[in-house]
Amino acid sequence: MLRTLMNILSGALNIFSILIFIRIFLSWFDRSVYFGRPFDILCGITDPYLNYFRRFTGLRAGSIDLSPIVALAVLSVVNSIVSTVIHFERISLGIVFAICLSAFWSAASFIIGFLTIVLVLRLVAYLVSANTYAAFWRIIDAIASPIQFRINRILFKNRIVNYLTGLIAAIAVFVFLGAALGTITHLLQKFFTGLPI
Repeated sequence: MLRTLMNILSGALNIFSILIFIRIFLSWFDRSVYFGRPFDILCGITDPYLNYFRRFTGLRAGSIDLSPIVALAVLSVVNSIVSTVIHFERISLGIVFAICLSAFWSAASFIIGFLTIVLVLRLVAYLVSANTYAAFWRIIDAIASPIQFRINRILFKNRIVNYLTGLIAAIAVFVFLGAALGTITHLLQKFFTGLPI
């Protein structure tokens, strides 16, 4: 009986996650495009959940809204817990903590990877002297510049460094951060689930 209920809940969570992905994808289009009644129904189903996470201002960094990623990570954690109950027919605090770590790492690695790619694209544009006034490069620059500025301010304090050095340093920080957090997360997951490292 419990397994049947958990299977139904897991299926519902998977469907809801897919609906949220579709909702997020459609939000990337121009607001003047109207997708009709199905889109209104989709918004009615997904927006109450997404709006809960949009309330947290700390999930916004300039023009980047990270609340949908966090909303999907929470769904992923709940679905992982449900799947664990289905598979083992038990759950422990250590397993729940390991699942939460896994979800945190999934969201964090996506963000770190995305920002690393943006900084690498900015580096490539700088090295090939691309026309940075084009719309694509302006978007890349709008994301990369504030991140590079903050990292350089932490690393170099009040010293003046040239643009290329600062950009390479910012990329190195994200690569190191990704590797370090990935290793720490892996070790903590093994520790809390009791599996051999």
